[in-house]
Amino acid sequence: MIRIATAPNGIHPDSLQGVKREIFMAMNASREIFSFFTPGELLFELQLRENIMNAAHQMHQSGAAFTTFQYSQFNPAYWVRSSRGYLLRPDVLPSDAIRDVFNNGKIYGFECSTAMVFIFYKAVLDSIRPSDFNYLFGGLLVWNWNYDPDLVIVTRRGTEFIPGDVVYFYNPDHKQVIWLGENAVFLGNDQYFGHGIGVKMAKEMIEALNTLRKEGATRSAYLLNQHSRLDAKYFHRYARNSQQFRKEG
Repeated sequence: MIRIATAPNGIHPDSLQGVKREIFMAMNASREIFSFFTPGELLFELQLRENIMNAAHQMHQSGAAFTTFQYSQFNPAYWVRSSRGYLLRPDVLPSDAIRDVFNNGKIYGFECSTAMVFIFYKAVLDSIRPSDFNYLFGGLLVWNWNYDPDLVIVTRRGTEFIPGDVVYFYNPDHKQVIWLGENAVFLGNDQYFGHGIGVKMAKEMIEALNTLRKEGATRSAYLLNQHSRLDAKYFHRYARNSQQFRKEG
């Protein structure tokens, strides 16, 4: 459920529309306590989660390929390959490099966890002031779950997923290491986006992974009881529309 310290009566769901209302209802129905100091903090988290979902759809439509690090490719105008991942060129802005992944996806190739990190970066970029994004994320190194500590991804156990969470479908009898599992953005209404598989229901995600098991496999893929989330309160101070997100209700 949602608790707001400075507004005991909270925010009425009828004041929200579309995806934000769906996220609000999911948070408020959860057994987990979502605590905020002001209504503005809550409104910012709703916006950030909506931006994560939007970025997932944009990634799906970008044309970026699914591949291993061995065969990966990034736009060399923005990124330099190293032994640990792809490093942001020192002569470009982080904001431009992140936008390029989504605008020119057809010249990129990476695996699912890298896609999730890019989705988180894009959502933050769309939620905070670009100047602050560039200040926070200079010198990016991206591959797998490599990311700047200022991105503040928190992973916890739990089965109550909120739209905008990243979850993990585990495939214990995988045929190749790249199909050990699939990171996916929860989009609500039993819809998930996983890079390399697409937008599917949980059952369909599992069915897809089960076709990628080794010969003689007996264990099905399954959804782990965990979720990864951005720390919205950390980014609230950098909100693009500071007046909207600081209002007291």
